[in-house]
Amino acid sequence: MHNPSQPSLFRIAGLPYFVIAFVARLPFAMMVVGVLTVVVSARESLSLGGLTSAAVGLGTACFGPLLGAAADRFGQRPVLVVLAVANAAALVAFTFVVYSAAVDVFVLLAAFGIGATAPQVAPMSRSRLVTIIADRMPEQNRQRTISGTMAYESAADETVFVFGPFLVGILASAIAPWAPLAIAAILIVVFVGAFGLHPSARAVSKQRNADGSAPSAVGELFRPQLLIVLIGTLGVGLFFGTMLTALTSFMADRGAAEQAGVLYGVMGVGSAILALGVAWLPPRFSMRARWLAFSGILLAGTLLLPFVDSPGAMMVALGIMGAGIGPTLVTQYSFGAARSPLGRSATVMTMLGSAIVVGQSLGAALTGQIAENVGTSTALVLPIIAAAVAFTAGIVNWRLSAIHRRRVD
Repeated sequence: MHNPSQPSLFRIAGLPYFVIAFVARLPFAMMVVGVLTVVVSARESLSLGGLTSAAVGLGTACFGPLLGAAADRFGQRPVLVVLAVANAAALVAFTFVVYSAAVDVFVLLAAFGIGATAPQVAPMSRSRLVTIIADRMPEQNRQRTISGTMAYESAADETVFVFGPFLVGILASAIAPWAPLAIAAILIVVFVGAFGLHPSARAVSKQRNADGSAPSAVGELFRPQLLIVLIGTLGVGLFFGTMLTALTSFMADRGAAEQAGVLYGVMGVGSAILALGVAWLPPRFSMRARWLAFSGILLAGTLLLPFVDSPGAMMVALGIMGAGIGPTLVTQYSFGAARSPLGRSATVMTMLGSAIVVGQSLGAALTGQIAENVGTSTALVLPIIAAAVAFTAGIVNWRLSAIHRRRVD
């Protein structure tokens, strides 16, 4: 039972924090699809659109972890304020390049710039909240609070990653193909700026500096126990990219490509609800067992894809996948939080976030090429491979967790 004299995380951080952090991550979810939409419209090339989306992911892969390391070194506030301005400028510049007579290479470079300056709001929010929990909450409440926080954060990510593409579609249809990127740029300046300037950023930075202990060596980031979590989240990212693109191709074959986002939402809503439910699972259902169980459900759902022949059957398969994907992601982030080396929390969370974006971008680009050149049935095999990556990483993690536990004992 909660002791009223002990502060809850919600009370410590405050409602405005959660509102700002939620809206601030929305532009990140709009970027990949927004870039694809405007390129296909302005340049009339689906393959260039896919490559451009992959360039955004590549930019995030190259610079995302470095931005996380910069936040650990200099504090989140200065890093986020600079990125809010830089990323908004990159989105505006990209829009001008796409509609100009510039050759395709400059379009790809501009897209890379969007990914390179993308503010890592979700991982930095996780890092910020985990630090607050460690610094300001009673020890007996920490593990359950961290589990609940990771569940909330993953559910928030799921929600924006479903709502982001949906919003892009509405804005592009109602106003113009460039509108989603323009709106995203405004949201970045206002909400990412507000997230960076929120008092919690200063509190975390102060605590880090006051601690007096030097952060762990960079080599600690490459321990097998952490790398396997990174591979697992890459598998989840690959699943997001391959599934959405294969689903779009599946619906396009039926003359209703625009309904792909609605069907995808079925998976996203169920996933977000179950992700929140992870916090209430009994402690004896261990994290390593959760990873295997829920990624197994995800894999089982994808194995239905070769036999799906109607939108109704696809909804059933997506519902099963949704039951697995959200809890899997929550568990992976919980492992990331538990295994973060001292003083490297933002770096680790950004590495995991970057792995998802990279997987999503590469999965979407590859699936788009296969769907266009080989066919939808072949494209629908790729989500199975992606789910198998996440599940296999869970098997390896089970073994690594057992080794780690014996060493600790």
